[in-house]
Amino acid sequence: MSLFFITFFTLYTALHAYVFIKAWNAFRFRPLTGCIVALVLLFCVFMPLFVRALEQGGQEAIARAFAYAGYMWMGAIFIFFVTSLTIDIVRLCVVIAASLFKVGLPAMVRSNLVLFLVPVAVSVFTVVYGYHEALTIRTERVSVETSKLPAGIGKVTIVQVSDIHLGLVNRQRVLRRVVAVIKQASPDMVVSTGDLVDGQINNIDGLSDMLRDIKPRYGKYAVMGNHEFYAGAGISEDFTRKAGFRMLRNEGVTIDGAMNVAGVDDDAGHGWTGRNPAGEKVLLEGLPRHLFTVFLKHRPVVTSSAQGLFDIQLSGHTHGGQVYPFKYITRMSFPMIAGLYPLKNGSLLYVSRGTGTWGPPIRFLTPPEVTVIEVIRKR
Repeated sequence: MSLFFITFFTLYTALHAYVFIKAWNAFRFRPLTGCIVALVLLFCVFMPLFVRALEQGGQEAIARAFAYAGYMWMGAIFIFFVTSLTIDIVRLCVVIAASLFKVGLPAMVRSNLVLFLVPVAVSVFTVVYGYHEALTIRTERVSVETSKLPAGIGKVTIVQVSDIHLGLVNRQRVLRRVVAVIKQASPDMVVSTGDLVDGQINNIDGLSDMLRDIKPRYGKYAVMGNHEFYAGAGISEDFTRKAGFRMLRNEGVTIDGAMNVAGVDDDAGHGWTGRNPAGEKVLLEGLPRHLFTVFLKHRPVVTSSAQGLFDIQLSGHTHGGQVYPFKYITRMSFPMIAGLYPLKNGSLLYVSRGTGTWGPPIRFLTPPEVTVIEVIRKR
């Protein structure tokens, strides 16, 4: 984790330095103004640490206000950087082309002020729109036909939530919308594919009551995501159980003779707990093969030896990139970033875009989702 924080703050500082240089080129402010701007940007760099200090000092309300401001700023500065860098590349190409063909450039292309204000406008628009999109939860529907449902059971409706990240930022307002969408689907089963809680749990015990009221006939099941381990495995598991979920930690169950549900801890848990769980293949082979098997795994990584031993793997983690165009960066690590993917031996993988947000409470062109999977018996 220390290497992660060192890398993050190094890159984040470089990002602020880039913004400072762009602002200076645009406004050519005096030394005193430059010092003030630099100090403000330096404070923004270390605002996450400031928020953490406020939390530990018991100033949760103030911490939440600064967290919102800091995360919004984080989203805005990343969008500014991507937009500005794109403009710089296009501008360079235009300058080279104009030089080769001896064509004069419009004043707008030469204006550092215009080239600064355009990314600012794009950032503001994206953050404002993205905040609204993050609260607009879509219902995604997936239908799977199978001959593995017992006679008398025509359909099982499973609702998947993932990556809600309940904590300092995502609280009642977000969860109230999630619960409403779940109840509207009238599920037979609810599953959480990790990161139900954030890395910092801030007095969220009351939120478990909102989830506990959902009582589908086949129950609720959850697995540990990486953020559950960051928050503390014991604390996270306790909250999840209070919310009415059965935590599947490298185990599987057969529900009322209707279907199997199995789940494994996220890979982050190996370093935090020292656990050496049995392989996925061993876990899945121990379940009745004639029944439909739902496999819960936080990250959308498919183990080749497990394919064919489950009917559908439900995953999350990627957030679909959360803010366009960062999905292309996310896709480098997780090619199966969102949606339904056919696998070998008749297995399927569904990757949720996530139901909440991590970091900036915004989404852009990657709306949050609650997934309704209808498992339908073949006639």
